Amino acid sequence: MSENVLERFLKYVSFDTQSDEHSQTVPSTAKQAVFAAFLKQRLEAMGLEDIVLDDKSYLYATLPANTDEQLPTIGFIAHLDTSPDMSGAGVSPRLVTAYGGGDIVLDEAEGIVLSPKQFPELLDHVGEDIVVTDGHTLLGADDKAGIAEIMSAVAWLQAHPEVKHGRVRVAFNPDEEIGMGAHNFDVDLFGCDWAYTMDGGEVGELEFENFNAASARLTIRGRNVHPGYAKGKMINSLLVANRLVSMLPADEVPEATEGYEGFFHVTGIDGTVEETHVSCIIRDHDREKFEARKRLLAECVAVVNGEYGEGTVTLELRDQYYNMREKVEPVIEIVEIAKQAMVNVGVTPKVSPIRGGTDGAQLSFKGLPCPNIFAGGLNFHGRYEFVPVQSMQKAVDVIIEIVRLVGGKKTLVSNK
Repeated sequence: MSENVLERFLKYVSFDTQSDEHSQTVPSTAKQAVFAAFLKQRLEAMGLEDIVLDDKSYLYATLPANTDEQLPTIGFIAHLDTSPDMSGAGVSPRLVTAYGGGDIVLDEAEGIVLSPKQFPELLDHVGEDIVVTDGHTLLGADDKAGIAEIMSAVAWLQAHPEVKHGRVRVAFNPDEEIGMGAHNFDVDLFGCDWAYTMDGGEVGELEFENFNAASARLTIRGRNVHPGYAKGKMINSLLVANRLVSMLPADEVPEATEGYEGFFHVTGIDGTVEETHVSCIIRDHDREKFEARKRLLAECVAVVNGEYGEGTVTLELRDQYYNMREKVEPVIEIVEIAKQAMVNVGVTPKVSPIRGGTDGAQLSFKGLPCPNIFAGGLNFHGRYEFVPVQSMQKAVDVIIEIVRLVGGKKTLVSNK
């Protein structure tokens, strides 16, 4: 008997695949390569074609067409790694069957409880079967749920040749959680007209807009003098850093924004009187507002340098990724196909902007339009992560229905 999506998921989360943002290798951790090799074996056992596992642990495979009709090649993508935010080693998942709506005790001895009082989204899944952690690791639904769903959908399609389709490509890549997942993705080798990342959260999520993103590193150079004799001489770089940060809009921070609202986010301050480093990120869905935010930060630096002397503050500003909307809108039918697929399988589409980024954003700018579809998990990156089994199955159904819809259409968009 073939594995179902739950069985696959429980197997996959046994692999520790945490990525490392400080690593200089690709993949950033060798344990991702172990998981990729395991998945390659599974794809081979399933009889997929054109299987390629490269030296950077990018894994590609093909479910061949079962019709002579000329149809687009579509792809489904998920990432191998889990977040550096919490350990992914020794994950001990537990299945809560027919969830009744109350607290779920993860570790009684340590009082770790998954409660709808703190996580009201639990109540949207009363009566469903929920996979939870033991309270000491993340779960890994981000994005092993996506991998399990893609594998399960491919297995179903193999078992149902009556569903006619063109080539379906699948890909699993490392290091998404550290923003590097798309950097070494071979779009030409993948060879798709368009694709979908299976990396969203709650059932129905469908995203083709994301933040424009930049990172900033500020270096503030002070002048240290014995504090008893410092008048008119000392420049305390820590206080200059505080002055600079206070110039940014106080209400344009992550904890005070939502929806399409952008922000500045100070992620780290490290320093002494002599020298301080400030790290921050800039986010906005609107490209013009994004550019204006970068200009504002540069203007703040100029003001501070005017007050304390040129060269007191230096700014390193780097764009990270852009809003995929500008690349997806010209082929918006790929979003409409996903919406129709959801409706057809009883899911209400929830189209919303991503307050973050996905591999799909970078892939879209590399020539592969790539909206993001729900994988079903919630509370990613921490001990309270969970995923309803029924949500994973709905994601499988959506993948199958997308393939069915594309196979049944005579005229479709092409990115080629």
